Formats: sequence, structure tokens, C-alpha cells
Amino acid sequence: MPVSRRLLVRVLHLWGRWTRGVTLGVRAVVIDADGTVLLVRHTYVPGWHLPGGAVDPHETAEAAMIRELFEETAVTPTAPPRLHGLLLNLNLGARDHVAVYVVTHFERGTARVPNREIAEIGFFAADALPPDTTPATRRRLAEVLEGRRAPAHW
Repeated sequence: MPVSRRLLVRVLHLWGRWTRGVTLGVRAVVIDADGTVLLVRHTYVPGWHLPGGAVDPHETAEAAMIRELFEETAVTPTAPPRLHGLLLNLNLGARDHVAVYVVTHFERGTARVPNREIAEIGFFAADALPPDTTPATRRRLAEVLEGRRAPAHW
């Protein structure tokens, strides 16, 4: 990733931290009937991640997860998602939290990728994740797939 994009991402995170005391993001662990998991590769940060993003003003975390999931991947839950946990992410500041939801019932639409935000999406077997899957993504997947409780920290 070009240095200018990394700098822009960092500046945007710092701006968010300065303008909002507490930030709240969401991520979705989407697992299909075959046990494969949905991951996205963004255009502005390296690696494969769980789909998700920021919670907008006047929006619940669950609604944000559903919106972000559809915007990034054209996947729509057909049953209520399960909250895996609310984790403190100290990587971006002392007050950044991420709500992680598990989605096992859904419909797939046609995602228009690549686009400005998403370079690639894919379903992967848990034992065959792309090599550049982020460590945090691997940890969240292991917790969910092994039935472990979410930790306090991202």
C-alpha cells in the first residue's frame, strides 16, 4: 500500500479520535453451511479482514453491521446475528471498541468488486485462509469456530 494511503488512514483515525471521545466499529464473522468464512481485502489497508466498519450516528451496532456487510459484500442476514463480543481495540486509541457479530443465515447478492473500498471478497475454509489474513481476524475466527468466549481486547 502506498505511504500516502497509509498516512491518510492514520490521519482519519486520529481525526475520529479527536472529534469523538469513544469510537465504535463492527465486524461480521459470516459462516456458510459448508463452514467457510467470508473475508474482505480493502484497497486502503493490507491483508484480509472480517467485513465491517463504523457505527454511524443514530445507528445501532447491529444495524451498522448489517449495513456494512451489505455495502462491502452484498450479503444480507436472514436471521438475527449473534453478538460474539464487544472488544477494546487499543491499536487505534484508548477508547476504540469493536462489536463482533456472528452471521450464519444469509443471502448472497452480487457484489460489485473491485471498487473504491473493497479490492476482493471471498469465502475460505478456516484451515485455508489467505496467508495475509490479519492476526486479529484469525483470532476472532478461532474464537467463534472453537466456541470460545470473546476476550476483552481486540
